[in-house]
Amino acid sequence: MYHQYIMVIIFLFLTESAVVLQANLCLEKEILLLPPVNFTIMVTGLSKVLLRWKPNPNQDPRINCVKYNVKINTPNEDDYETKKTQSTSVNVLHQGFSASVQTVLHCGSRFFQSNWVSAELQAPPGVPGTSAVNLTCVTKIIRNEVSLHCTWIVGRNASEDTQYFFFYRFDRYTKECQEYRKDSWNRNIACWFPETAIDGKGRGKLAVHINGSSKQMVIKPLDQLFDLHAIDQVNPPMNVTAKMEGNHLFIQWEKPVSNFPRKCFDYEVDIYNIRRDYSKIQKLQGNSFDLIIDPTCKYSIKVRATVSFDCRKNGLWSEWSQSIYVASPDTEHDQELALFDWGRQGEG
Repeated sequence: MYHQYIMVIIFLFLTESAVVLQANLCLEKEILLLPPVNFTIMVTGLSKVLLRWKPNPNQDPRINCVKYNVKINTPNEDDYETKKTQSTSVNVLHQGFSASVQTVLHCGSRFFQSNWVSAELQAPPGVPGTSAVNLTCVTKIIRNEVSLHCTWIVGRNASEDTQYFFFYRFDRYTKECQEYRKDSWNRNIACWFPETAIDGKGRGKLAVHINGSSKQMVIKPLDQLFDLHAIDQVNPPMNVTAKMEGNHLFIQWEKPVSNFPRKCFDYEVDIYNIRRDYSKIQKLQGNSFDLIIDPTCKYSIKVRATVSFDCRKNGLWSEWSQSIYVASPDTEHDQELALFDWGRQGEG
């Protein structure tokens, strides 16, 4: 216990001494900061790199509270500060990647910075116009599993023997496609994953990589990042029912099969008046809706859903539920008589 007490006292003394030394240093007119050394960029996954550097060994030892300013130059500009000597960046890499880092020091209202040091990854080789284009992806929940379906178009300069290969990464999991759809030249143009490791509530980013091979040319790869909330398509609402009572139409449904609770959905209800060829779309929350209608008309009704902004950033609407049809008994009877009379006229 005594030794622990002594260690705490020593630690506090050293910490206080460092603070005093730093404060005295900040009173100097000029402080020379040296840039970091051994700055490297290493690919650690699909659309993921690790930036590493070391403090400059020739830096004044009195300066011990430095930070580092990291600047991503390409493909997408970004900059931030960190106390660490490494940083992870998630970015597409098919056009290359470059970054810079410098040492910075905050001394009250004064700010000092070193020169920049830079490193880069060259863009992978390939003939322009041969990479896959128009890549789109959609996730859905099927039997409590998150599925992924992606499609793309063959590059305009890609040869007939080009073959594409699809990979995705979510978090630490990287998977290669096993179920492709092909075009008339037997080239892969779509991929289907019935089960994935993707988050069921559409949180985080999905990294997609498509490379290719050909005996005639080098095929350029394609990287793309998707915000999962933007490509997650919820299932349609279930068990849609409707009934008419006089001039009132009552509609009910159940929430989609989803990891989100009932309160997390917005809905659109499409009520189509068949006789008048008129459609009314109503946006609402909740699982029921009623309105005044013309009881002499027949209606078709369908409902679709999306996750509300209260629970997640806006994403895709579901597909429409299967249409159901409703009419008053008198309207149905009148229509049956009209069809019967029409049929008799045809016989005459």
